[in-house]
Amino acid sequence: MADLFLLSPAQMSKIEPFFPRSHGIARVDDRRVISGIIYVLKHGLQWKDAPKDYGPHKTLHNRFRLWTELGVFDWIFSNLAASDGPPGTLMIDATHLKAHRTASSLLKGGYFLAILAVQRVD
Repeated sequence: MADLFLLSPAQMSKIEPFFPRSHGIARVDDRRVISGIIYVLKHGLQWKDAPKDYGPHKTLHNRFRLWTELGVFDWIFSNLAASDGPPGTLMIDATHLKAHRTASSLLKGGYFLAILAVQRVD
C-alpha cells in the first residue's frame, strides 16, 4: 500500500470535522476510504476497479453516495475554498461536446415529419 495515494494526517485533520458521526458500529478507516474515493474519481475508474488496498469497492461507492446525498462533500469543498483565501492556481475547463453528423438528420423522418405534415395541412 506504499505506492497508493493516501491523504496526509494534516489533510485529514482539515476535513474530519465535516464527517457525520458514526452511529453504533464504528466505520472503517476514514482515511483509507476517502483516499480510495479520491483515487477513483481522479483516475475516472469504475468503483469495482479501485485497488483492493482501499477496501471493498462497495464500501467506497456506498460512502461516496451517502455522503454526497448528505452534502458532506459540499461542506468540505466550500469550507476549504473559503478558508485559504484566493487560490494560487486557476483552472479553465475546456471540454466541449461534439454531435455526430447524423444528429442533424432528425427532421428528415420520423416523429417530426408527421408534425410538419400536419402543420402544412392546417
